[in-house]
Amino acid sequence: MARRTKAEALETRAQIIDAAEHVFHRKGVARTSLNDIAQEAGVSRGAIYWHFKNKHDVFEAMLSRHRLPTETLSQRAGDPDETDPLGRLREVLVDALQRTVHDPGYRRVFEILFYKCEFTKDTDPLMSRVQESFLDSAAKMHRTLRNAIERGQLPTTLNVDRAITLLHVQMTGLLYTWLLLPDSFDLETEATDFVDCYIASLRQCPTMSGVPDGEH
Repeated sequence: MARRTKAEALETRAQIIDAAEHVFHRKGVARTSLNDIAQEAGVSRGAIYWHFKNKHDVFEAMLSRHRLPTETLSQRAGDPDETDPLGRLREVLVDALQRTVHDPGYRRVFEILFYKCEFTKDTDPLMSRVQESFLDSAAKMHRTLRNAIERGQLPTTLNVDRAITLLHVQMTGLLYTWLLLPDSFDLETEATDFVDCYIASLRQCPTMSGVPDGEH
């Protein structure tokens, strides 16, 4: 019975997150209330408070369930024992772009972040969550690129900080543009080319060289 009760609780929690994702997408985060989420999920507000402290807690659970692109970066890529960190990075980035095309929930989360998440004083915790995600992904990228340099896959003169910034700009720009105008290019088939162009820029573009990482 205890196992069944725990399973039911987990099912209710997932049901609430599902409902929140759809309401956030339809109404926007700032305009969504816990009552809206409860009604969509077919549960009481008390059921929501059993699992979450507030709306921001629900929002964070939604993001955690759909890992953002650079958050999915395998720890193996930055592991000193990983022999192909650049290959692992390439796989993760291509998969993230193509998953946006095929996974409706993943796509909804990006549309919420780009178009339905109004950052105001009341939603400061949401902004903090996005900032934390950015810093976490940057740290993973840093380990990955440093490992790739150690493995001879990237030049020792690579400006790692600039490379990380370029990755965020490229990934965000690609997703934002495709979500806004999905017919403007074929993200699924072109994902590999976009990622390969990014990696090539790390190897060949003069502006990606500079003061070696750690010396500025």
